[in-house]
Amino acid sequence: MNNDLSKIRLVATDCDGVLTDGGMYYTADGDIMKKFNVIDGMGFVLLREAGIKTAIITAEKNPLLSKRAEKIKVDYLVTGTKDKLGELKKICEKENLELYQAAYIGDDIFDIPAIKKCGFGCVPMSAFENVKKEADYITQRRGGEGCFREVTNIILESRN
Repeated sequence: MNNDLSKIRLVATDCDGVLTDGGMYYTADGDIMKKFNVIDGMGFVLLREAGIKTAIITAEKNPLLSKRAEKIKVDYLVTGTKDKLGELKKICEKENLELYQAAYIGDDIFDIPAIKKCGFGCVPMSAFENVKKEADYITQRRGGEGCFREVTNIILESRN
């Protein structure tokens, strides 16, 4: 890994397939439920404590995600978009950052432009092969099983 991760000031991620295992659970009433991993939630806390901004950028529109983002105090929640790179650029502009100062974690085709253009593009080991080949780093953990925290730890360790 040749990236200077000590320069990272923003960590952005997709939701489904990264913060979740990609599964959706439906109740008999048609409500959707998702499982989030508390290990990843602590990753958001640790980044915030280190002064690193966080973002979730997803094509999904689900009030459940808003509740999760509020609980873990995400700085930016962008829903209903397939233009992940465009949204990442907007956040960087608001924060007066360059793309090389951002890390992005995604698992599918809409994530590829952001993975390729940011300073540290990551994918969970459960991502599709065509997405993996675009990444700077492939986690040892699957989506929904702590892959966000794994990336968080790598970035924070680079600062010591």
